[in-house]
Amino acid sequence: MLNTSDTQLPPFDLVLFGGTGDLSLRKLLPALYFRHHEAQLPKQGRIIAVARSDLSRQQFIEKMEAAAQEHIKPEEFHRDTWGTFCERVNYLRVDITQQEDYEKLSEVLGDHPDRVRVFYLSTAPSLFKRICQGVNEAGLVSEKSRVALEKPLGRDLESALEINDELAEVFDEKQIYRIDHYLGKETVQNLMALRFGNALFEPLWRREHVRDIQITIAESLGLEGRAGYYDQIGALRDMVQNHLLQLLVILTMEPPISIDPDAIRDEKIKVLRALKPIAGKDVIKSTVRGQYKEGVLDGKSVVAYRNADGVPPSSSTETYVAIKAEIDSWRWKGVPFFLRTGKSMPEKRTEIIINFRSVPHSIFEMPDSTNRLIIRLQPEEIIKLQIFAKGRGDAMRLLPVNLDLDFNQAFKKRQMIAYERLLSDMIRGNQTLFNHRDEVAAAWKWIDPIIAGWEAEGGTPHQYAAGTWGPAAASALIARDGCVWAEENAHVE
Repeated sequence: MLNTSDTQLPPFDLVLFGGTGDLSLRKLLPALYFRHHEAQLPKQGRIIAVARSDLSRQQFIEKMEAAAQEHIKPEEFHRDTWGTFCERVNYLRVDITQQEDYEKLSEVLGDHPDRVRVFYLSTAPSLFKRICQGVNEAGLVSEKSRVALEKPLGRDLESALEINDELAEVFDEKQIYRIDHYLGKETVQNLMALRFGNALFEPLWRREHVRDIQITIAESLGLEGRAGYYDQIGALRDMVQNHLLQLLVILTMEPPISIDPDAIRDEKIKVLRALKPIAGKDVIKSTVRGQYKEGVLDGKSVVAYRNADGVPPSSSTETYVAIKAEIDSWRWKGVPFFLRTGKSMPEKRTEIIINFRSVPHSIFEMPDSTNRLIIRLQPEEIIKLQIFAKGRGDAMRLLPVNLDLDFNQAFKKRQMIAYERLLSDMIRGNQTLFNHRDEVAAAWKWIDPIIAGWEAEGGTPHQYAAGTWGPAAASALIARDGCVWAEENAHVE
């Protein structure tokens, strides 16, 4: 599969800044454990967790194991393998604001200057510059060094450019790995395999045959203790600027000349730059922002967003966004793309639905003759092609049936989690699944006018009950193009 190999990684030192944080304990360290279990990590592969917490190495290992047993399935947690994995892990107490603490890190890393060094910044963006300066002044940056950082990168175009300029003072662009973990998911990469590895769909993958496309990232969770962070960010910055736009560009980009990272990223940037701007009065016409109120989800009462701990009672932060996007290109001109994401929704679901145009003249009695390609990323990873076939009986009645591909059934090998692939690619130096600074800039350039339009409008987001699929205004948005959301369509399973 794309830019992934089962061969062993080169010798490396991976430094996790924010090593005691949620991302490191819940995602990164378990991902590295799985790569160790698959014998992909070399003997000369070290992991150094760095944080301010006053912990001994043994105390950190115990903390790491408690998190691993919570987030790794019992049948996948192997005690012997875990023991040998822990031998790779060290812990270093570092105050990243104090340059002398970087000297302690230098002592640990200095004995292997020839190894690949990955500095993973699992910290607040405000600390990126100081960490990069610190490792550079300590003489830890070499040609084999890389720096990795998480989304969202900035709050707007200006702040994103500032962060990128700060990184560029220390690292070359080819050393910078901007992470969107959605790009590490198997099904996201299978979008490219589906499009560019099969002759079946390419003739249909264009405006003449596609009526509309819907991309949904629904979260059943609410704030989960992240109120302080989330109320400053909102759904547009947290999910649309990165995850949703990344799915959109992979789905719609032109065939690259090869799977070379630069070739793929060039095509992605072209799509972002071709997005029709949404600004001024068009913001109100083409977007919907919502905020969940009290409701019931899975039989449990959910408190309204504004009543959650840490949220101001008058907060206008959106927990839901729906957008009608358009791409001004030869292939996609006139095709509406409906993007949406929300919290406290009925289920966790990430899904792409491509609705093809109906046959020009139906000779059968059928209420809907739309063929659909359904690509679901979570909770299960499946692809369904919905066609119509005659039902059993005398009547010539056509019914929708699905041609299914279930990845868990088709491929018996354990499915890698996104961070396994991303961490492996970082160490190898493969940038295919990471964002170029120009991608980040182009995405913010499209998002910023929407934020400005909301601020100019004032008011508050549309309310929707927790446990529902969003405000009524979102249904009205898509209905103006004669479409309905997937859950409102009886033919979509």
